[in-house]
Amino acid sequence: MSDVDLKGLFLKHADTLRGYLARKVRDPQLAADLVQESFLRLAEKPAGERIDNSQGYLYRTASNLLIDHIRQEARRKTDAVPHEALAEIEDEVAGLEAQAMAQQQRQALKQALAELPERTQQIFRLNRIEGMTHAQVARHLDISDSSVQKHLAKALAYVMQRLQDGEVAPSDE
Repeated sequence: MSDVDLKGLFLKHADTLRGYLARKVRDPQLAADLVQESFLRLAEKPAGERIDNSQGYLYRTASNLLIDHIRQEARRKTDAVPHEALAEIEDEVAGLEAQAMAQQQRQALKQALAELPERTQQIFRLNRIEGMTHAQVARHLDISDSSVQKHLAKALAYVMQRLQDGEVAPSDE
């Protein structure tokens, strides 16, 4: 079939064929793809093969392509799960991974703190966990403000080093 004949057929039948398919599938993109594939198959017909009814050939080809598409979708079962549901699953997995990592980090921090001297642990807990200021911790423990700062510096340096080195082994908690 010549390019001129094919172009004429396309101009004459493409819109009605697309409308026919769009009513069947309720998806204009899919309908357009099926129309394009139908015309492509017509264009690829060997020159020796004669088609008496080009319009009938196009409609039959489009219908067959639609049936093939529906069968493939049924095999894949892609219509059963909307894309939004898949995105939610991915978000949940990412959330669970983040929770697991946070739990591991908390456990590693807890273990690193347990390795510190008791007084240093106490000062760290009062300041960093309970939110007391250096002066409040010093008054509470009846020690100097500079002593609180030294213990905190020691605790923070030790904990950071242990967490960066990854040397904190999981405990049996």
